[in-house]
Amino acid sequence: MEVILLERISKLGQMGETVKVRDGFARNYLLPLGKALRANAANKARFEAERSTLEARNLERKSEAQKVADVLAGKSFIVVRSAGETGQLYGSVAARDVVEILAAEGFNIGRSQVHLNTPIKAIGLHDVAIALHAEVEIKVELNVARSAEEAERQSKGETLTSADAIYGIDEDALRPEDFFDPEADRDNEDEA
Repeated sequence: MEVILLERISKLGQMGETVKVRDGFARNYLLPLGKALRANAANKARFEAERSTLEARNLERKSEAQKVADVLAGKSFIVVRSAGETGQLYGSVAARDVVEILAAEGFNIGRSQVHLNTPIKAIGLHDVAIALHAEVEIKVELNVARSAEEAERQSKGETLTSADAIYGIDEDALRPEDFFDPEADRDNEDEA
């Protein structure tokens, strides 16, 4: 199906372009949300008549998105999750979690605006892309850690995936005598 785009849609085209899309995409997404019109002579004339209004509305949305982007730019958010000693999370941080974190900070972002290819499954610093508008995309940093203290250490550049980094223990220097009493084994042998 051919449609006339009423706004810029990433990976599809600019406002005013006539593009060919799959029928389902047009019927279920573009047409009901008012992002496109069916490409026929009447709709082309309607689009040309409303073009200046549509461009003004698009410019207004873009400027609002740019204001939010200016506030969000360079921000880092701390996410506290349970994880094993290797840094592997017991759950994951998905787009829904990112939206909840941003909402707690007062930002109204939709889940579809968060571009997270795969859920985050390890502690560390992760960049997440957020498309506030088709022409305004920013990256925010998520600091995924086991605690707020670890998040602070990670932000300073520490890697927290070993026992030494987590607990301050040097695993290589440990000996069995540090944990077990060698005399206890001899006492058990004498009793037997």
